[in-house]
Amino acid sequence: MQTKVNRLDQHRAPIHEALERFRQMRVVPFDVPGHKRGRGNPELTAFLGQQCVGVDVNSMKPLDNLCHPVSVIREAEELAADAFGAAHAFLMVGGTTSSVQSMVLTACKRGDEIILPRNVHRSVINALVLCGAIPVYVNPEVDQNLGISLGMRRETVEKAIREHPNAVAVLVNNPTYYGVCSDLRAIVRMAHKAGMLCLADEAHGTHFYFGGGLPVSAMAAGADMASVSMHKSGGSLTQSSLLLIGPNVHAGYVRQIINLTQTTSGSYLLMSSLDISRRNLALRGRQVFHQVSDMAEYAREEINAVGGYYAFGKELVDGDAIFDFDTTKLSVHTLDIGLAGIEVYDILRDEYDIQIEFGDIGNILAYLSIGDRPQEVERLVSALAEIRRRYHKDSTGLLNQEYFDPEVVTSPQEAFYAQKISLPIEQTEGRVCSEFVMCYPPGIPVLAPGERITREILDYIEYAKNKGCSMTGPEDPEIRALNVIA
Repeated sequence: MQTKVNRLDQHRAPIHEALERFRQMRVVPFDVPGHKRGRGNPELTAFLGQQCVGVDVNSMKPLDNLCHPVSVIREAEELAADAFGAAHAFLMVGGTTSSVQSMVLTACKRGDEIILPRNVHRSVINALVLCGAIPVYVNPEVDQNLGISLGMRRETVEKAIREHPNAVAVLVNNPTYYGVCSDLRAIVRMAHKAGMLCLADEAHGTHFYFGGGLPVSAMAAGADMASVSMHKSGGSLTQSSLLLIGPNVHAGYVRQIINLTQTTSGSYLLMSSLDISRRNLALRGRQVFHQVSDMAEYAREEINAVGGYYAFGKELVDGDAIFDFDTTKLSVHTLDIGLAGIEVYDILRDEYDIQIEFGDIGNILAYLSIGDRPQEVERLVSALAEIRRRYHKDSTGLLNQEYFDPEVVTSPQEAFYAQKISLPIEQTEGRVCSEFVMCYPPGIPVLAPGERITREILDYIEYAKNKGCSMTGPEDPEIRALNVIA
């Protein structure tokens, strides 16, 4: 007699198990994809391997369907929800961009107001372009020494809620790219008291669900929805993500929203990687992320001992704009050695074969996660020490400001679709931008549609380009011209 399967057994990976059964069946493929288990594209098979292309398959009854899961994908989602403490979890194959956009599109429709910090990822503002919601920005505090934007102060969120009582949601970064966390529990309470949803962009907070001593996760704080980038710190394949919801959000409606924009041909490579990675985190995450935190703390101590750099951490916590700090984030201020962060980034890659996550005007971020080892951390510390010795110079004239309070003239949707003209960038001061400009990573817009272009912003763009930042967003790839409202 067959025993009943316990769906909440975190040792299981239903999609992975179904693909292994499918592999053994030797099914003759008269469906898509056209490479037919790799036979039609031997170069691709040689590059990726038969193990990979052999399970790059289409939806079929034994493997379920991402748009309307009823079997193995549904089981995988239930296991993910259980592991993350959510009422429901959705497997996302369009990256956390897709997850964030689905979250905003679920909460907002045209004309609705949503309260959010301006230092959000471009995917949030993209969602406002799509649905026509109106942003109410809570401008974050800025650390003047580090030049980075911080979290949302409780009093500024409370003020925004009081002044915009008809807003439908509050969105919070948990954490920021640099590891800064707002008081999420308090913001959830304020939002719910006002009848609003609380949404969390947890692109960089997957490990909060599995690490002891780390900031609170969105689901534990009572948030209604959270976008979790499993491929960042969780170990799944690039472009795979989760969307988590709490008990007060209708799962069926969220599925409909997701299906408006997400592919109908969900990648089983991405879905199985989510399935396997969730299992790994559920079984071993607490131990692994404790080790990651220890490595990051060690690296901070060693880098600060070098001199000139400032690897910042928990000492910044003030209980409000920096309510908590993610100790796995190895963020390092570089200006005191006379180099912009992007310059250190380039030197590490070009001369030391070390690829870090990003460098901006004043800082670098080395992203530590489940795949890092102490010997690689030692190599990074040694390289930074050598860079200081070889390249240290006077820091006079270096900019450090990463954030500018925007003057919002019109909604992102109205500006994006408005009649526009392209002007040489030096002639755009005072005009209203109709496209995005950002350094990527981190993907936080310097300019977003509907915002006024100032001399300060133009100077920053020119400076960032000259320092080697990867500027993206505008139609003109050289960013010699910008689209503005006519």
